[in-house]
Amino acid sequence: MKNLFDLSGKVALVAGGSSGLGYDFAKALANQGAKIAIVARRTDKLEENKKVIEELGVECITHFVDLRDSKSISECVEYVISHYGRIDILVNAAGVKGVGVGAEQSNEDWMKVMDSNLNGPYYMMREVARRAMIPQNYGKIINICSIHAFVARIGIPTGSYCASKGGMLMLTKSLANEWAKYNITVNGIAPGYFPSEITQSYIDTDAFKKTCETYCSFGRPGVTGEMDGIAIYFASDASSYTTGQIVAVDGGWLTV
Repeated sequence: MKNLFDLSGKVALVAGGSSGLGYDFAKALANQGAKIAIVARRTDKLEENKKVIEELGVECITHFVDLRDSKSISECVEYVISHYGRIDILVNAAGVKGVGVGAEQSNEDWMKVMDSNLNGPYYMMREVARRAMIPQNYGKIINICSIHAFVARIGIPTGSYCASKGGMLMLTKSLANEWAKYNITVNGIAPGYFPSEITQSYIDTDAFKKTCETYCSFGRPGVTGEMDGIAIYFASDASSYTTGQIVAVDGGWLTV
Protein backbone atom coordinates (compact mmCIF):
# COMPACT_ATOMS: atom_id res chain seq x y z
CA MET A 1 0.00 0.00 0.00
CA LYS A 2 1.07 3.59 -0.64
CA ASN A 3 2.07 5.53 2.45
CA LEU A 4 -0.42 8.39 2.30
CA PHE A 5 1.58 10.39 4.84
CA ASP A 6 4.81 10.33 2.84
CA LEU A 7 5.83 13.88 1.85
CA SER A 8 8.92 12.96 -0.15
CA GLY A 9 9.33 15.33 -3.09
CA LYS A 10 6.94 17.91 -1.65
CA VAL A 11 7.99 21.46 -0.83
CA ALA A 12 6.71 23.04 2.38
CA LEU A 13 6.85 26.76 3.12
CA VAL A 14 6.53 27.40 6.85
CA ALA A 15 5.87 30.99 7.91
CA GLY A 16 6.92 31.58 11.49
CA GLY A 17 9.66 28.99 11.32
CA SER A 18 12.05 30.80 13.63
CA SER A 19 10.54 29.38 16.83
CA GLY A 20 7.53 27.80 18.52
CA LEU A 21 4.89 25.96 16.58
CA GLY A 22 6.24 26.92 13.18
CA TYR A 23 9.61 25.37 13.93
CA ASP A 24 7.92 22.27 15.37
CA PHE A 25 5.74 21.84 12.28
CA ALA A 26 8.72 22.32 9.97
CA LYS A 27 10.54 19.46 11.71
CA ALA A 28 7.42 17.27 11.59
CA LEU A 29 7.06 17.73 7.82
CA ALA A 30 10.78 17.24 7.30
CA ASN A 31 10.55 13.94 9.15
CA GLN A 32 8.10 12.80 6.45
CA GLY A 33 10.53 13.77 3.69
CA ALA A 34 9.38 17.24 2.67
CA LYS A 35 11.83 19.87 1.49
CA ILE A 36 11.48 22.88 3.77
CA ALA A 37 11.57 26.66 3.49
CA ILE A 38 11.36 28.38 6.88
CA VAL A 39 10.68 32.11 6.83
CA ALA A 40 10.39 34.74 9.54
CA ARG A 41 11.78 38.09 10.66
CA ARG A 42 14.51 36.68 12.90
CA THR A 43 16.94 35.37 10.32
CA ASP A 44 19.54 34.43 12.92
CA LYS A 45 17.09 31.97 14.49
CA LEU A 46 16.19 30.65 11.05
CA GLU A 47 19.81 29.75 10.35
CA GLU A 48 20.05 27.87 13.65
CA ASN A 49 16.87 25.95 12.91
CA LYS A 50 17.96 25.20 9.35
CA LYS A 51 20.91 23.18 10.66
CA VAL A 52 18.63 21.02 12.80
CA ILE A 53 16.19 20.41 9.95
CA GLU A 54 18.98 19.47 7.54
CA GLU A 55 20.13 16.86 10.04
CA LEU A 56 16.83 15.10 9.33
CA GLY A 57 18.08 14.42 5.81
CA VAL A 58 16.14 17.03 3.81
CA GLU A 59 16.99 20.30 2.13
CA CYS A 60 16.07 23.48 3.99
CA ILE A 61 16.29 27.11 2.92
CA THR A 62 15.54 30.30 4.82
CA HIS A 63 14.30 33.77 3.94
CA PHE A 64 13.29 36.95 5.70
CA VAL A 65 9.59 37.85 5.76
CA ASP A 66 7.57 40.46 7.60
CA LEU A 67 3.87 39.61 7.54
CA ARG A 68 3.01 43.27 8.04
CA ASP A 69 4.63 44.09 4.68
CA SER A 70 2.93 42.64 1.60
CA LYS A 71 5.97 43.43 -0.57
CA SER A 72 8.13 41.38 1.78
CA ILE A 73 5.69 38.48 1.43
CA SER A 74 5.75 38.64 -2.37
CA GLU A 75 9.55 38.67 -2.42
CA CYS A 76 9.70 35.73 -0.01
CA VAL A 77 7.30 33.57 -2.02
CA GLU A 78 9.09 34.41 -5.25
CA TYR A 79 12.41 33.35 -3.71
CA VAL A 80 11.08 29.98 -2.57
CA ILE A 81 9.53 29.28 -5.97
CA SER A 82 12.70 30.31 -7.79
CA HIS A 83 14.72 27.92 -5.62
CA TYR A 84 12.45 24.86 -5.50
CA GLY A 85 10.29 25.43 -8.58
CA ARG A 86 7.07 24.87 -6.65
CA ILE A 87 5.31 25.12 -3.30
CA ASP A 88 3.06 22.21 -2.33
CA ILE A 89 2.42 22.97 1.35
CA LEU A 90 1.98 26.25 3.19
CA VAL A 91 1.92 26.40 6.98
CA ASN A 92 0.78 29.80 8.30
CA ALA A 93 2.21 29.64 11.82
CA ALA A 94 3.48 33.19 12.30
CA GLY A 95 1.67 35.58 14.62
CA VAL A 96 1.77 37.78 17.68
CA LYS A 97 -0.08 37.93 20.96
CA GLY A 98 -2.67 40.62 21.45
CA VAL A 99 -3.43 41.96 24.92
CA GLY A 100 -5.40 45.15 25.38
CA VAL A 101 -8.43 46.39 27.28
CA GLY A 102 -11.28 46.72 24.80
CA ALA A 103 -12.18 50.28 25.75
CA GLU A 104 -8.58 51.45 25.73
CA GLN A 105 -6.56 49.60 23.10
CA SER A 106 -4.98 51.96 20.58
CA ASN A 107 -5.57 51.80 16.85
CA GLU A 108 -1.88 51.01 16.38
CA ASP A 109 -1.94 48.04 18.76
CA TRP A 110 -5.15 46.72 17.20
CA MET A 111 -3.77 46.93 13.66
CA LYS A 112 -0.46 45.33 14.66
CA VAL A 113 -2.38 42.22 15.75
CA MET A 114 -4.66 42.24 12.71
CA ASP A 115 -1.79 42.72 10.27
CA SER A 116 0.31 39.98 11.88
CA ASN A 117 -2.39 37.39 12.58
CA LEU A 118 -4.95 37.90 9.81
CA ASN A 119 -3.94 40.24 6.99
CA GLY A 120 -0.38 38.93 6.62
CA PRO A 121 -1.39 35.26 6.60
CA TYR A 122 -4.01 36.09 3.97
CA TYR A 123 -1.42 37.85 1.80
CA MET A 124 0.80 34.78 2.17
CA MET A 125 -2.00 32.45 1.08
CA ARG A 126 -2.90 34.73 -1.81
CA GLU A 127 0.66 34.85 -3.13
CA VAL A 128 1.32 31.13 -2.72
CA ALA A 129 -2.00 30.20 -4.32
CA ARG A 130 -1.62 32.64 -7.22
CA ARG A 131 2.02 31.94 -7.99
CA ALA A 132 2.31 28.22 -7.21
CA MET A 133 -0.71 26.19 -6.18
CA ILE A 134 -3.30 27.30 -8.72
CA PRO A 135 -0.92 26.93 -11.70
CA GLN A 136 0.13 23.43 -10.55
CA ASN A 137 -3.47 22.48 -9.63
CA TYR A 138 -2.39 21.20 -6.23
CA GLY A 139 -1.85 22.58 -2.76
CA LYS A 140 -2.15 22.02 0.97
CA ILE A 141 -2.64 25.06 3.19
CA ILE A 142 -2.59 24.77 6.98
CA ASN A 143 -3.55 27.82 9.03
CA ILE A 144 -2.72 27.96 12.73
CA CYS A 145 -5.77 29.37 14.43
CA SER A 146 -6.40 29.04 18.19
CA ILE A 147 -9.01 27.85 20.63
CA HIS A 148 -9.57 31.59 21.07
CA ALA A 149 -11.12 31.63 17.62
CA PHE A 150 -14.01 29.93 19.46
CA VAL A 151 -13.89 31.19 23.05
CA ALA A 152 -12.64 34.25 24.91
CA ARG A 153 -9.81 34.19 27.41
CA ILE A 154 -10.57 34.21 31.11
CA GLY A 155 -8.95 37.00 33.12
CA ILE A 156 -6.91 38.58 30.32
CA PRO A 157 -8.37 41.05 27.76
CA THR A 158 -7.40 39.71 24.34
CA GLY A 159 -10.15 40.96 22.05
CA SER A 160 -7.81 41.77 19.18
CA TYR A 161 -6.20 38.33 19.33
CA CYS A 162 -9.56 36.55 19.50
CA ALA A 163 -10.88 38.64 16.61
CA SER A 164 -7.84 37.93 14.45
CA LYS A 165 -8.02 34.19 15.08
CA GLY A 166 -11.79 34.13 14.57
CA GLY A 167 -11.15 35.84 11.26
CA MET A 168 -8.62 33.17 10.33
CA LEU A 169 -11.19 30.50 11.08
CA MET A 170 -13.72 31.92 8.63
CA LEU A 171 -11.07 32.85 6.06
CA THR A 172 -9.92 29.23 6.14
CA LYS A 173 -13.44 28.02 5.42
CA SER A 174 -14.08 30.61 2.71
CA LEU A 175 -10.85 29.97 0.79
CA ALA A 176 -11.33 26.21 1.17
CA ASN A 177 -14.62 26.60 -0.66
CA GLU A 178 -13.20 28.93 -3.29
CA TRP A 179 -10.03 26.98 -4.08
CA ALA A 180 -11.34 23.41 -4.04
CA LYS A 181 -11.73 23.62 -7.83
CA TYR A 182 -7.93 23.98 -8.02
CA ASN A 183 -7.36 20.84 -5.93
CA ILE A 184 -6.19 22.98 -3.01
CA THR A 185 -7.25 22.06 0.52
CA VAL A 186 -7.31 24.74 3.22
CA ASN A 187 -7.56 23.56 6.81
CA GLY A 188 -6.76 24.91 10.25
CA ILE A 189 -5.34 23.75 13.55
CA ALA A 190 -6.64 25.42 16.71
CA PRO A 191 -4.09 24.78 19.45
CA GLY A 192 -4.85 25.01 23.12
CA TYR A 193 -1.94 26.06 25.30
CA PHE A 194 1.46 24.73 24.25
CA PRO A 195 4.92 25.84 25.35
CA SER A 196 6.22 28.69 23.19
CA GLU A 197 7.90 32.06 23.53
CA ILE A 198 4.47 33.71 23.59
CA THR A 199 2.81 31.42 26.13
CA GLN A 200 5.59 30.19 28.40
CA SER A 201 5.47 33.02 30.95
CA TYR A 202 1.70 32.51 31.34
CA ILE A 203 1.76 28.72 31.40
CA ASP A 204 4.15 28.80 34.35
CA THR A 205 1.82 30.84 36.57
CA ASP A 206 -0.50 29.55 39.29
CA ALA A 207 -3.38 31.44 37.65
CA PHE A 208 -2.97 29.44 34.44
CA LYS A 209 -2.68 26.14 36.29
CA LYS A 210 -5.97 26.86 38.05
CA THR A 211 -7.66 27.87 34.80
CA CYS A 212 -6.28 24.83 33.02
CA GLU A 213 -7.54 22.47 35.71
CA THR A 214 -10.99 24.05 35.36
CA TYR A 215 -11.32 24.29 31.58
CA CYS A 216 -9.00 21.65 30.13
CA SER A 217 -10.20 18.06 30.35
CA PHE A 218 -6.62 16.80 30.60
CA GLY A 219 -5.78 19.47 33.16
CA ARG A 220 -2.43 20.29 31.59
CA PRO A 221 -0.96 22.23 28.67
CA GLY A 222 0.01 20.44 25.50
CA VAL A 223 3.40 18.81 25.00
CA THR A 224 5.61 19.64 22.03
CA GLY A 225 4.85 17.16 19.27
CA GLU A 226 1.21 16.51 20.14
CA MET A 227 0.06 18.46 17.07
CA ASP A 228 2.49 16.86 14.63
CA GLY A 229 0.04 14.15 13.56
CA ILE A 230 -2.74 16.51 12.49
CA ALA A 231 -0.22 18.74 10.68
CA ILE A 232 1.12 15.79 8.71
CA TYR A 233 -2.43 14.66 7.90
CA PHE A 234 -3.43 18.07 6.55
CA ALA A 235 -0.15 18.34 4.58
CA SER A 236 -0.41 14.92 2.99
CA ASP A 237 -2.58 13.17 0.43
CA ALA A 238 -4.36 11.40 3.30
CA SER A 239 -6.51 14.57 3.55
CA SER A 240 -7.36 14.79 -0.15
CA TYR A 241 -11.12 15.06 0.61
CA THR A 242 -10.80 17.13 3.80
CA THR A 243 -11.03 20.90 3.49
CA GLY A 244 -12.39 23.85 5.44
CA GLN A 245 -11.94 22.03 8.74
CA ILE A 246 -10.59 23.50 11.97
CA VAL A 247 -9.33 20.84 14.38
CA ALA A 248 -8.81 21.89 18.00
CA VAL A 249 -5.83 20.20 19.65
CA ASP A 250 -6.61 21.45 23.13
CA GLY A 251 -6.85 18.57 25.58
CA GLY A 252 -10.62 18.98 25.63
CA TRP A 253 -10.71 22.72 26.40
CA LEU A 254 -13.62 23.31 24.01
CA THR A 255 -15.69 20.49 25.47
CA VAL A 256 -16.54 22.47 28.61
